[in-house]
Amino acid sequence: MECHVRYEGDDDPDKCSARKLARFDLAELHRSANATPSGVVLNPFAEQALSPADDQHSNLVALDCSWETAQAEAFDLRGDHRALPFLVAANPVNYGQPFQLNTVEAFAGALCILGDREHAEQLLSKFRWGHTFLELNEEPLRRYRECTDSADVVAVQSEYLEQ
Repeated sequence: MECHVRYEGDDDPDKCSARKLARFDLAELHRSANATPSGVVLNPFAEQALSPADDQHSNLVALDCSWETAQAEAFDLRGDHRALPFLVAANPVNYGQPFQLNTVEAFAGALCILGDREHAEQLLSKFRWGHTFLELNEEPLRRYRECTDSADVVAVQSEYLEQ
């Protein structure tokens, strides 16, 4: 699965995980929505959760922008919009915060749910803290991967949110 990023460029370039992925040819950056290919669009405001049933796509698309502008910016991207379920950030800026993933964490979480953990590990290997993301989220990622559809993923997520 190819990783594509609709890149806004409104964050610190030194801390931008999307730019780092692009430097290693692990993701392709796009400056406009029209240039961004369609696929599974990781949209935190989507009404449907990502599930293993979404694995038929060849592209995974993320929006890299400030959390403050994400809802307004996003989501004119073409494709099937899906929200990632409950996962905890491991990046130094949002460590321990649920749902506050950076771009590489979003890609890695999605890839694990879609059954491509090896690709997720490859992306995360470029970050000193990358392995921590998988360690923090080991159980939920395994459980989400075992689901059949979005409703199952939401049910598993509900268990974590109740805790």
